[in-house]
Amino acid sequence: MNRLIALLVVAAACASAQAMTIRELRTLEANEKDGKAYASYYLVGVMEGLREASEAEKRTGQKPLFCIEGRRLEPAMARSLYQGELARNASSYEADMPVQLVMSGALQNSFRCTR
Repeated sequence: MNRLIALLVVAAACASAQAMTIRELRTLEANEKDGKAYASYYLVGVMEGLREASEAEKRTGQKPLFCIEGRRLEPAMARSLYQGELARNASSYEADMPVQLVMSGALQNSFRCTR
């Protein structure tokens, strides 16, 4: 439980400072004892933040970047969405680009608006 609280504090600090880059996420995964778990939590947070932003756009009458439209989007899907987007569009992303950019592309490509 203390580890989760510490992770949330770190994530909040990162969010207030700047977005984590692809390179930083890879370094976290490779160099920290629980780096892969921390990175997974970060990816879930990014995905949930983008989902909330999309819902807020819809509530204000704007066209959202992606639409769930009753389809399944669960926290466990964050890593595979992120990795799939990087694999499909590797030439579009550089290591110093934010993780949010990759996740946003993944959500836009996987959850296109049909209405």
